[in-house]
Amino acid sequence: MLPGLTLVLGGAASGKSAFAETLVTRTGRERVYLATAQAFDDEMRDKIDRHQQMRGQGWRTIEAPLDLGRALAAISGDQAVLLDCATMWLSNQMLAENDLSQAEAELMAGLALCSAPVVIVSNEVGLSVVPENALARRFRQAQGELNQKLAAKAGLLVNVIAGLPQVLKGDLP
Repeated sequence: MLPGLTLVLGGAASGKSAFAETLVTRTGRERVYLATAQAFDDEMRDKIDRHQQMRGQGWRTIEAPLDLGRALAAISGDQAVLLDCATMWLSNQMLAENDLSQAEAELMAGLALCSAPVVIVSNEVGLSVVPENALARRFRQAQGELNQKLAAKAGLLVNVIAGLPQVLKGDLP
């Protein structure tokens, strides 16, 4: 049984999405995939296609690159949600020059209203070098703060390294 909120962290290509998909699939509930990526180029279209193929059939996909709060609030309690990923969502918010505090408040409100278990995938960005430009440093700071807030609310927190899950908080179902 998954808690109301699970946070799966990891670096790029660490296996975090595949691990999160397994958590949601094991619930036996109807699976909902909240997609935050936007395909602006061929590389991103290929990445989205690969993720869809890896997930396989049986997922209802909701495209929510910006308005996750509203999408989460509309999910029914007999479903299980995979939100992939908070990092892309934050990037979308910053590129749209949205008020990050307001966007984050709407995300947290949506999580509070969602009666289904939610598994959020997010990148751990604080383990690399200090970015060379102000926008990248601002993003790294905002992502770290968002991850901390999500981790505080999560009943299960898992860090995935090289495809291996490391439980930091809670217990795996």
